[in-house]
Amino acid sequence: MAVQVINTNKAPGAVGPYSQAVKAGDFLFASGQIAINPEKGKIVASTVAGQAEQCMKNVEAILSAAGLSFDHVVKTTVYITNIDFFGTVNEIYGKYFKNTLPARSCVEICSLPKGALVEVEVTAYCGK
Repeated sequence: MAVQVINTNKAPGAVGPYSQAVKAGDFLFASGQIAINPEKGKIVASTVAGQAEQCMKNVEAILSAAGLSFDHVVKTTVYITNIDFFGTVNEIYGKYFKNTLPARSCVEICSLPKGALVEVEVTAYCGK
């Protein structure tokens, strides 16, 4: 099976020893995206809504770099630092999935890198 690393400068670079995404067979596995603005190289948004929006834009950039869209996403995991953020994050998240709603998990965790409030990771199907 061929493995292809996906990288784009339209999403933040990895903050550790990992790839933005890896295509393996018929699937794309994208690393979790926090709200780093790729142009500024840091988290700009201070609200959970602003951070969720940036996370989704980062995911969209990675999908696009692989020739995919949100319609190809089959599974997501959303990490939030406060369960009270669920409704706000859900509203932003829902704007990006129009036709195909993927399976999803949402987990409250104690902290995220760089002090982020939310992180989103996706798995997409690339096959025919």
